[in-house]
Amino acid sequence: MGIGATAGVAAAGGIALGAQASTGSSSSASSSGSLVFDPDGYEKLTTKVTGTDGAEHTVTYHFWKAITYVAKPVDATYQSLVVSAPVEIDGKAVDASDAPILFANSVGGYMPSSVADATGVGAGGMGGAPGGGAPGGSASPGASAPGANGNTNATGGATASNQLLALAAGYVVVEPGARGRTLKNSAGEYYGTAPAAIVDLKAAVRYVRSNKGRIPGDVDRIVSAGTSAGGALSALLGASGDSPLYDPYLKELGAADASDAVFATGAWCPITDLEHADGAYEWNWGANAAQSTGEVVDQSVSKDLAAQFAEYQAALRLRGLNRFGALTARNYDDYLLEQYLRPSATRYLAALSDSERETYLAKNTFITFSGGRATFTWDGYLAHVGARKKTAPAFDAFDLSAGENNEFGAGTTANRHFTAYGAKNDTTGLGTKRVAADIPEKLRLMNPMHHLVDKVNGRRSKHWWIRLGTNDTDTSHVVSANLAAAAAGLGDEVNHLYYWDQGHGANTDPGDFIAWIAEVTGFKRAKN
Repeated sequence: MGIGATAGVAAAGGIALGAQASTGSSSSASSSGSLVFDPDGYEKLTTKVTGTDGAEHTVTYHFWKAITYVAKPVDATYQSLVVSAPVEIDGKAVDASDAPILFANSVGGYMPSSVADATGVGAGGMGGAPGGGAPGGSASPGASAPGANGNTNATGGATASNQLLALAAGYVVVEPGARGRTLKNSAGEYYGTAPAAIVDLKAAVRYVRSNKGRIPGDVDRIVSAGTSAGGALSALLGASGDSPLYDPYLKELGAADASDAVFATGAWCPITDLEHADGAYEWNWGANAAQSTGEVVDQSVSKDLAAQFAEYQAALRLRGLNRFGALTARNYDDYLLEQYLRPSATRYLAALSDSERETYLAKNTFITFSGGRATFTWDGYLAHVGARKKTAPAFDAFDLSAGENNEFGAGTTANRHFTAYGAKNDTTGLGTKRVAADIPEKLRLMNPMHHLVDKVNGRRSKHWWIRLGTNDTDTSHVVSANLAAAAAGLGDEVNHLYYWDQGHGANTDPGDFIAWIAEVTGFKRAKN
C-alpha cells in the first residue's frame, strides 16, 4: 500500500491553481513581474536580542520590506517575503554575505500568513478572514512558526524568537508569507487551499535562490523552519526539493526559474501525513477521554482507524533509530518509550534540583527514577497526559468540521473529505460518500512521506531538526517519529527529541537549534 493509497481515483486532465483573488491586493514591493532583488532597497534598523543565556545583544541589521516573490501573484498580500541581514552585532561589523539563511514561515492551521505589513524581523503572522473549518478546528489555527511570538524555555519562560536568535548569531533571516485555506474571492471561490501554501513557499525559495549574489546570505545553505501546519510545510519543503510534481503550479504563478531545494529542515510538532493521521491518532490516543466531552470517543470508530494505521505502518517498512528494528503498530509504544519519552523525562528530571525532583516524583508516581534514568509504562504515560484534544476522526471529521477538511476544499466548496473512511461515514449529506477525483494528487503534493518513501527524492534536505512536546495531543507522536525514521533510513542526519511535559508548539531549546544550523552548514562567523 503506497503513501497515497487512500481511496479515490487519481485526478485526470490539466492542473489548475484554482480561484484568483478578486481584487488586486499588493505588497509594498512592485508586483509588476520583476523578480530581481534590489540589494540597496533596505532600511537600517537596530534591535535588542536576549540570548538563551540571558545576555542582551544589540543587533543592527538591514531590513527589506515585503517583496512579491512571483511574477504573477494570485494575492501579493500573502505571496511576499521580508529579508533581514545583520551588519553589526554588539558594536562589531559583520558580513552576512555567506551566512546561512533561516527561512522561517509563520503558517499555523494551514491558515493564510502575511508579512505585507512587517516592519522588522519576526513580524510575520497569520491573516485572512475566518471561515471554512469550525472555530478551533483541528489544524490548530492559533499556532505559528517557532518564535513568531517568542519561544518557550524548559521552565515556561519566554525567550527570544528563532528569527531574533538567528540574526544575533549572524545569520540572514527570510520570512515568507503564504496563502491559506480560508482565503476566498468575491465569487466565494477558495484560492488558498491545498496545495497553495507549499507552492508559495517553494516559489519563495526559488526567488531567494535565483538572486544569488544580490540577496544576502548563502542561498545554498537555506534552513527551513515552521511549527504545527508550518512544521508540516517545512518538512514538506525539505522532503520535496525540486520535485517535478509542483512545476505546473509554480509555472502558473510565474515563479523564478531556480531550485526550490533547501539544505536543512526544522519542524516543530508537524501536522502532516494527513491521510493517515486519523488512524495514527487513534492508535496513540484512542483510550484517552476527549477534552470536549470528558468521555472516550466512539470505540468502534477508534478501532477501525487504529486498524488502518496498523496496515499503513506495516506497508511503510520503516526501521527505528538506534537499531530498534522494524516499526509496527505492535511495538511502536515500546519504541516511543525507549527512543523518546523516557529519555525526555530523564533529561527533565536530571535538570531539576534534588528538592524539585523529589516534589515532581511525589506528584507523578508513575515514574521510577533510579540510577539517573526515568522509567514508566505506556499506560502510565497515557494517563499522565490525560485528555486528548480531538474527537474521532481527528482530521477528516464525519461532519466536515475539521480545519483539514477546509484545507482540501475547492472552488466554492469550503470543506471536503480526503479519506475513504471519512467520506463513507459522512454525516452532512452533502457529498457522494466518495473522495473527489482530485484528492489523491493533492495528498501527494501535501505529504512529505511521499517524497521519503513512495518516490524517494534525491534532492531532499539531508539534515533534519524535529521537535515535539510529550503532552501534545494535536496529532499522534508517530507522525514525527515516522518522519524521522524515514529520513534516517535514507542516510540523512536527524536530530529528533521530545520536550517533557510540553504541549503543542513548544520550543524549549532554540539556542541548540541555532548552534545546530552552524554545525550542519559549517558556518563560522568571522571574529573582528
